[in-house]
Amino acid sequence: MDYKEEFIRIFEEQIHREGAQALLNWMQTTDFFTAPASTRFHGACEGGLVMHSVNVYRVLTQRFFVEGENPESFAICGLLHDLCKANFYKPGFRNVKNEETGAWERVPSYSVADAFPYGHGEKSVYLIERFVRLKPVEAMAIRWHMGGFDDAVRGGSFAISEAYRVYPLAVKLHMADLEATYLVERGTSAVNHR
Repeated sequence: MDYKEEFIRIFEEQIHREGAQALLNWMQTTDFFTAPASTRFHGACEGGLVMHSVNVYRVLTQRFFVEGENPESFAICGLLHDLCKANFYKPGFRNVKNEETGAWERVPSYSVADAFPYGHGEKSVYLIERFVRLKPVEAMAIRWHMGGFDDAVRGGSFAISEAYRVYPLAVKLHMADLEATYLVERGTSAVNHR
């Protein structure tokens, strides 16, 4: 499957808000469609980020969409929740000891090279809103999609609880992200993470 083609098809079919085409055009000037989704775990491979975005959208719509909800909001949240990872990773190499031979081997890896360290969900919201105005429910869902992995939550913030109480889409996006990451994308890393 060509995830870039699938992403663009869904984006153009579902997202019709003013600025959407400008956002998509900008995304194509970044590494969004070739970047990994993580440094060493799920989708740590070329195109991992677009694969993950499509997978989150699929899980979100197939498992959590309820008639009467806004399909455009689901597309925006599923496809764009990790926009913060565009131009975020740098490919490289690292040394790993081969447990069978005992020899050190040079293996591909990714590292973080964040030129705009604004936070995870916050950065995605910021980047999207440079082109497209988000509804509060979309901004909250994208901002808090990391759940307990979010730095603010690990630091003791309770704002996530209120966001999840008021905006069920935020809970749904977090759950779709978890399912895509840990179940759908299991074994999708091209990087050895011993």
